[in-house]
Amino acid sequence: MHIPGVKWGALAMVATLAACGGSDNYPYPTLNGDKPLVIGHRGTAGYRPDHTLEGYKLAIDMGADFIEPDLVATKDGVLVARHEPNITGTTDVSTRAEFAGRKTKKVVDGVEEEGWFVTDFTLAEIKTLRAIQPLSDRDQSYNGKFQIPTFEEVLDLAKTEGAKAGRTVGVYPETKHPTYHVKQGLPLEDRLLAILAKYGYTSKSSPVIIQSFEVSNLKYLRTKTQVRLVQLVDADDVNPDGTMSLVAPYDKPYDFAVAGDSRTFASLLTPAGLKEVKTYADGIGPWKPYLIPSKQVDANKDGKPDDLNGDGKIDERDRVMMAPTDVVKNAHAEGLFVHAYTFRNEAKRLASDFKGDPKAEYKLFYNLGVDGVFSDFADTAKAARDN
Repeated sequence: MHIPGVKWGALAMVATLAACGGSDNYPYPTLNGDKPLVIGHRGTAGYRPDHTLEGYKLAIDMGADFIEPDLVATKDGVLVARHEPNITGTTDVSTRAEFAGRKTKKVVDGVEEEGWFVTDFTLAEIKTLRAIQPLSDRDQSYNGKFQIPTFEEVLDLAKTEGAKAGRTVGVYPETKHPTYHVKQGLPLEDRLLAILAKYGYTSKSSPVIIQSFEVSNLKYLRTKTQVRLVQLVDADDVNPDGTMSLVAPYDKPYDFAVAGDSRTFASLLTPAGLKEVKTYADGIGPWKPYLIPSKQVDANKDGKPDDLNGDGKIDERDRVMMAPTDVVKNAHAEGLFVHAYTFRNEAKRLASDFKGDPKAEYKLFYNLGVDGVFSDFADTAKAARDN
């Protein structure tokens, strides 16, 4: 990889320093010795409703290097930013009498869902809806205030706000449920590439990274663009012993399920799997327990997890971090960068080791060598990295 203005001798020295724990300028053992990226997950999902221009702007103001829109298609083929095709939980559509008749059932990744789906609405109709905060334990005061943005509006925001801040802000779109969109007659990939081409984003150096949980659409994209691509890696849950639970539909890329491919998400993170990923992608985006798992404790061997903090319920706070896996090391050996998800501030979403301090979790993963983090709280991710 050519990095302008850096001679290979200097680059090798930086890499060596990073591998040894770093210098003042490069304190982390990332693939290229650079600071890990802070990626504003759905904008600033910890502070504002997901996927709104206001949330993305706040992430940029907080210092995010990239903002992350999940992309779905409207009935008239426009890419908009929503977490899922089903918008029941992220918009006020269920309260809108004029759309009551649009409630329906659709199959997404083999699972039947009921609700309202973007693919049944025109862009003009989508623009009449307002975003809501999907997590009940987060600030609900912005519900009903913000529109659903198009992908082009997100790109424009990144450009204008980046210019104001005097830096380049990247955009990190995810193609949501590609197989579903093909079945709806609204494939995402060429629509996405056409928009990126309009902005001149066609090369590896463009401030864009495209991600997907499926594989075949990434392989297709690789034949059409040199923009960086990332293979996302999911799971259903983490078992009590720290192993990954792989239950459909979160056991494998959905295009694998359709094709009868027996491989799972975990297969993609084996040395052989990473070697294949490298043939079509530039990085991986694994759920963070694949990198450093955590386990429940059963000290008295009664078959029940110990309530470590004595609050009467079992959650992340009752788990203990384990040793890191070799995934980061093996990915870096293949030349793949690693962007882990999702980092959150709430104490109930942090393992016992971190004692309620989200910065402690970031530092653990930064020191492991992750090249970026998807964070709901970009300010905390940046502070943990820079201080």
